[in-house]
Amino acid sequence: MAAAREPIERAPSMYMQVAQKIASDIRRGRYQPGEVLPSESAMVEMYGVGKHTVRSAIAELRRMGLAESQQGKGSIVLPSGGVLPATRVERSIQRTSKGSWRLPETAETEPPAVSRTALEGPPALLLGQQDQDAISVDRMIHDPATGARMAHRVLIPLATAADVPSIAEHPGAEITELYQQLADTGLSLTFTEHVTARTPYPDERTALGIADASPLLITYRITADAEERPLLCEELKAPAATCQLTYPMTPTKAPAAKRPARRRPASE
Repeated sequence: MAAAREPIERAPSMYMQVAQKIASDIRRGRYQPGEVLPSESAMVEMYGVGKHTVRSAIAELRRMGLAESQQGKGSIVLPSGGVLPATRVERSIQRTSKGSWRLPETAETEPPAVSRTALEGPPALLLGQQDQDAISVDRMIHDPATGARMAHRVLIPLATAADVPSIAEHPGAEITELYQQLADTGLSLTFTEHVTARTPYPDERTALGIADASPLLITYRITADAEERPLLCEELKAPAATCQLTYPMTPTKAPAAKRPARRRPASE
């Protein structure tokens, strides 16, 4: 008879122990906001660990929002609670008085790449089309002010392309033009955005210029019709360390509360 497995509590990784120690020192005031943390070589001596462990610990401090790295200076302690990432990614959608669509301006680093792909993962689930084919339009965009790089993908199910032939003819058009072509067919469009995060894959780190394993923000914007039939999926990937997503919030009318049925007196 095989012995039952017993749970074992594992100690945090060495780099995490170093990061937690420095984080505790920052919160206790040993290192003040604006102060430069000890150098890598100094931390190697202080904590008796290797350079790789120290670098991983500093990367963890950046993810905690407690420090930032500055070229030529080292790691700087941030004010309590950290600061918001420098790149503000506005996620609003506007409809003009003439009926056209408007999105915040973005700068592309290269022309869009159009290909055919099989839907999988979250886009397939959100579109309700697992293993179905779609047209994929990939763009790399950036913020000229901060240099932050983001990957934007539009997935057009072949069913949508068949219903709106103009989209199939020019899938690489601006997303506002795709909205317009859908609306011109008489569809009333609705939008729902799903936001998640995960550790980036190696190719994503290279493409987006992420120096460490900082989280990757991922949004899936689903364009649907009035009957909630998904038509398009837009996927945006942005480094969480340098980008913040901003959403305008417009209150919607709440459905009327149902009143309980009035009971008739037993005498009636």
